[in-house]
Amino acid sequence: MNKPDIKQTSSKNESVWGVYLFLLLVIFIYLLLFLFDPARTGAALQFSLSMLKKLLPILALVSCFIFLNNLLVKPSWVKNHVGEGSGWKGVFIAVIGGILSMGPIYVWYGVLHDLQKKGMRTSLVASFLYARSVKPQLLPLMVYYFGWVYALVLVVYLIIFSVLNGFVTERLMRH
Repeated sequence: MNKPDIKQTSSKNESVWGVYLFLLLVIFIYLLLFLFDPARTGAALQFSLSMLKKLLPILALVSCFIFLNNLLVKPSWVKNHVGEGSGWKGVFIAVIGGILSMGPIYVWYGVLHDLQKKGMRTSLVASFLYARSVKPQLLPLMVYYFGWVYALVLVVYLIIFSVLNGFVTERLMRH
């Protein structure tokens, strides 16, 4: 039976305590500010709660994506297709995945972090995020306004630089 890594367990405990400490600090600051200016503090608290209401559906969606990712995507698949030995196949998957990805970027941060924990290369995470700049659904509009040559050159440059960005990011993360 494998023993849990003491270092990893203690860092998890520290991060959980950090979350609680942050929450307590925010509550303390709200209470302190409430003593000085109750009206503005109440308005700020109301604004924060309204933002939380707006973000809860998005956080639920992110949680669903992460749940599905954990359920469907196995670490062996990640290691084989976008892991250390994936080579150009991994780059291709990351770039195409970035181009085809939809929705707000912050939805993808949690999913990519989870994939990275399963073995996805840092360079491919960076390439994926950079390749999101190519929006296939907006290409017809770009062609209409700027012409097909401009659109084609821009898309090719974005793809090339997504790969270069991934390469440079991985090199910088090693040092």
